[in-house]
Amino acid sequence: MSVTGVGSPSLPRSPLADTVLERLTATYGAAADPARAAPMRAYMKNVAPFLGLTTPVRRALSRTVVEGTPRPDETDCTAVALRCWRLPEREYQYFAVDYLRRHARVLSSGFLPVARHLVSTTPWWDTVDLLAAHVVGALVAADPALKADMDAWIVDEDLWIARTALLHQLRYKERTDTERLFTYCLHQSGHPDFFIRKAIGWALREYAKTDPEAVRGFLAREKGRFAPLSVREALKNIGA
Repeated sequence: MSVTGVGSPSLPRSPLADTVLERLTATYGAAADPARAAPMRAYMKNVAPFLGLTTPVRRALSRTVVEGTPRPDETDCTAVALRCWRLPEREYQYFAVDYLRRHARVLSSGFLPVARHLVSTTPWWDTVDLLAAHVVGALVAADPALKADMDAWIVDEDLWIARTALLHQLRYKERTDTERLFTYCLHQSGHPDFFIRKAIGWALREYAKTDPEAVRGFLAREKGRFAPLSVREALKNIGA
């Protein structure tokens, strides 16, 4: 089914989420490193405060947090993600993204409004790109009716929603809907923002690993419509 709702999702009750969040905040909080937090926040353009946990440390702590917990269902995943997004420090949102990636198979089409909320709330490439490729992409692959939602997202005024539509097929390889990919790129070819222009190039570059001639041919026909950044990114590994 197509999912078109845009409102903020409600927070469901989940005893498992209660347990995970209690462990998470205690474990991450005890390991916080203020000396690292400031430069991490600066690197991410002050989009959010940080605890100062490096990726290897954070992932090791995350394994401790979920150790022994049962497999979540969609309600549990929704509760974990929304509660992490309500916490200020960015590492909690990283945990949520990893949790959703790990359990993407339990998510149904009905999760798409939650994914949209996550993409559009405190958005930056560090969370948006992973949600696009590993969560939204998985949802659309499992339910092709959601392609209609992607058709709406690609023309959304929120650049992060549009970027998600551009990138949701990143992992599809030979399953890529080529016509839709190229149409999306053309839809946004005149966008002035760096993050959209970069996403166009990245989406094309990734598909070029599967069908380089299709990408070359597309750009040969439409090259004049794209920013140089998009073209350079698309042809980075295959040449003109």
